[in-house]
Amino acid sequence: VELLPLLMCFALCVVYATSKPTEKKERVFHDAPLSSKEHDDGTNFDYDHDAFLGEEEAKTFDDLTPEESKNRLGKIVDKIDADEDGFVTEAELKAWIKKAQKKYIYDNVERQWKDFDMNNDGMISWDEYKNVTYGTYLDDLESDDGYNYKQMMARDERRFKLADGNGDHIADKEEFTAFLHPEEYEHMKDIVVLETMEDIDKNGDGFIGLDEYIGDMYNHEDEMDEPEWVATEREQFSEFRDKNKDGKMDKEETMDWILPADYDHAEAEAKHVKRVQSNMLLNSLLLSASLFEIHCQL
Repeated sequence: VELLPLLMCFALCVVYATSKPTEKKERVFHDAPLSSKEHDDGTNFDYDHDAFLGEEEAKTFDDLTPEESKNRLGKIVDKIDADEDGFVTEAELKAWIKKAQKKYIYDNVERQWKDFDMNNDGMISWDEYKNVTYGTYLDDLESDDGYNYKQMMARDERRFKLADGNGDHIADKEEFTAFLHPEEYEHMKDIVVLETMEDIDKNGDGFIGLDEYIGDMYNHEDEMDEPEWVATEREQFSEFRDKNKDGKMDKEETMDWILPADYDHAEAEAKHVKRVQSNMLLNSLLLSASLFEIHCQL
């Protein structure tokens, strides 16, 4: 089955269709769900709509006419077909859904880009980032305001160098994205773990003990009774986090904790769309195609 026209019909069908002491600090990076809506094709395709376009982008289709939606979706489908062979593969669809899912990251980078690209050359050097971020404190990096700017700057430079793939001390858009959102890049995950361990490892032994683990999440001020979730986290540490049962977390155990191998929402949705040959969805697609005089060659 040629997936490109099928996907076009599917898309058209879809268009219509500072914490308190007792609050838990979250260190774990999870992929966000593709939509806040329920995934129930028997009712509607709202979930798939959001997954395909991204929740914010999907809202912009609400006021479009059918013809406007058709034209706009056609352009989107062309972008999904990365190799321009007239087919949309499951891999291409997964890549597109992941891009839509991460749009908030790219938007964040775009917002910050103009602040740091001081000479407007389309690149951000370490010196540009350093001067914008620490310029006020460069003459007194060990200020008495409670922050060690010298340490913070060294940590940022270490991360910047790792994100800077070619080592020229200048970041292009992709490298700067890796710098700002290292959890999204495989080659940056070690630095995420290292920075987390540096934050939590108060005794400097290179490990995270139980007290350090709890102390990072829970502020014991006022000696109030521990909330129930703290006891649950103690159990989680002993039963699941500390895999080798030596009373502390090493680098690998910390990696498993903060960067878990999550359920891949984008892959699951891509497979779901690929299975669109199911009778119920095909009938809906064909009905939609008929209503809008779109002829799909399946």
